Amino acid sequence: ASSCVCSAISSSTDVIEACDNSTWIDGNTYNISTTTSTYLFMNAAGCDSTVTLNLTINNSSSSSFNVTACDSYAWNGNTYTSSGIYTWTGMNAVGCDSTAVLNLTINSSSSYTVSVSSCDSLHWNGTTYTQSGTYIFPTLTSLGCDSIVTLNLTIKNSSTSSLLSLIHI
Repeated sequence: ASSCVCSAISSSTDVIEACDNSTWIDGNTYNISTTTSTYLFMNAAGCDSTVTLNLTINNSSSSSFNVTACDSYAWNGNTYTSSGIYTWTGMNAVGCDSTAVLNLTINSSSSYTVSVSSCDSLHWNGTTYTQSGTYIFPTLTSLGCDSIVTLNLTIKNSSTSSLLSLIHI
């Protein structure tokens, strides 16, 4: 009969970097970083061998944004022109999944035209006009978006002689 003696117990370190969790050779699932877990097994020579887990857990990330914009909104390489919920999935700085949700409200700009005829002058939006013409007023809607109002103004000049003849009658 021969006897076999192990000269030394072998040991090694298993270095793992994972996202969110990792299941190791011991059957356990780890969701936090650790350097203290060990696993004892028999090596090919029939001697005890110990493996120490050096695990780094990086976390996935998620975020949510509420945005209100006028007409369109550019986000992560896309331009959106209607309200809605949009999701972007990518990779964060530590190499794990990253999900961002955009809750988007799109308000529209507006434009409209007003045609007015007036005698001699017109006082409108803080200005008195005495000549016919087209006048453009940039302003904002109640939701803060651009609004363009175009005034098509016709000034009819009254005649002094016709006024005097009306007074004498």
